[in-house]
Amino acid sequence: MTTTPETPIARPDEPLDLVGIGIGPFNLSLAALAHPLTHLRAAFYDQRPAFHWHPGLLIDGATLQVPFLADLVTLADPASPWTFLNYLKTRERLFPFYFAERFHIHRTEYDSYCRWVSENLPALHFGHHIDAIRWNPERTAFEVDFTQLDADGEAQALGRTHARHLVLGIGTAPHIPVPLRPLADAPTVPVIHSADYLDHRDSLLAADHLTVIGAGQSGAEIFLDQLRARPTGREGIHWLARTPAFAPMEYSKLGLEHFTPDYTRYFHALPERVRDDLLPGQWQLHKGIDHATLAAIHDELYRRTLNGGWPDTTLTPGVSVRTAGRVGTTKVELHLDHTQQGTRSRLVTDAVVLATGYRERRLDTLLAALDPYVRRDARERPRIDDQHRVVLDPTITGSLYVQNAETHTHGVGTPDLGLAAWRSATILNSLTGTTPYPLPERTAFTTFGLQQPTTGGSTHTIPRQGAGLIPRH
Repeated sequence: MTTTPETPIARPDEPLDLVGIGIGPFNLSLAALAHPLTHLRAAFYDQRPAFHWHPGLLIDGATLQVPFLADLVTLADPASPWTFLNYLKTRERLFPFYFAERFHIHRTEYDSYCRWVSENLPALHFGHHIDAIRWNPERTAFEVDFTQLDADGEAQALGRTHARHLVLGIGTAPHIPVPLRPLADAPTVPVIHSADYLDHRDSLLAADHLTVIGAGQSGAEIFLDQLRARPTGREGIHWLARTPAFAPMEYSKLGLEHFTPDYTRYFHALPERVRDDLLPGQWQLHKGIDHATLAAIHDELYRRTLNGGWPDTTLTPGVSVRTAGRVGTTKVELHLDHTQQGTRSRLVTDAVVLATGYRERRLDTLLAALDPYVRRDARERPRIDDQHRVVLDPTITGSLYVQNAETHTHGVGTPDLGLAAWRSATILNSLTGTTPYPLPERTAFTTFGLQQPTTGGSTHTIPRQGAGLIPRH
């Protein structure tokens, strides 16, 4: 083959330009947008045998909470071959989708779309467990050790690769609050995290009494799914929540602008203590329940009153679990506190679903060898710049980017699928030093801040959006 400046040949021992660790939707987005950049040599690794997106929560009928345009690439490159619409075209389903008039697609469909992308991108390597990451000053590159796994997840071979830049997209892990952790040690009682719901759905339906803990979208969907499948008058379900209400997610048009690049930039520029104060109060922006699910729950409960009587369900917000443990071998006892009443009670149940959310996976173990080089904030979290790079000691010339590990610096939009393509494009623009993906200067009608006064002045004016928080000269 004749080589040209557009298709350079790399030496076998030359470091890759980019290695991505983890292949969830965010690094899959990055891989899809990196694919047409022929000068960029990239590889992505994941220990799982194949792509799957929250398989335990692909409940029949459940939909995404973001529009289909929040796919892997569209909001950065709508002409990409990896769009959701092109996926439909390859399946000869464009016309059915057109007539379905769906803005929010089924979760199972999103999972299938992502698997289609993952099965067609050549740079993805599943069945690879990352063991260690180091900086190699002689090669001026990151050194990545991995174990290749066989179909059963057993070690098959060891390997090593080098990269000038890394992107960590290792996702989140199911979270079980401390008072509830003893429940995980009750092997004879069905006590599962919502992440594993579908694997245990039948055993949960067989329980005479079920308790769902958690008032986010997952808890609501599981409550609804169990309610619909249980006989009228013998539902036997408790739904408990720490929040003061089974609250709807903020879904107003202007409220959604908290999930724009404009708000992300504004949030990142705030002082650390202000960001930390803001985040807890913004839970309803991303941890509430969508209106359609709340309406469906109420409709189902109401339908069960048509012949008289009330369904055997108890929905109680404002409740926290103080302690929990087993009763005999077949039941669980929950000790409850009601925050507003200041009262306590106990609940004995046959099965528990912990819809208690997820937490960003800690990077400490994976980055142990790099720890001396990582710059940290006042709470010992990695500092992350506006390009999604971990701030490292200047002696490390490569960049370490993160995806969905920067809520403390970039705000509530961090885990949102709608910002996936924009963040991936930002990372690719940053590490290439060029602009393969031009990004819009303005993305929101809301201006999230006042322009600071000029020297000696006292007037605060609203800046043109995208100009930042400094005066224009």
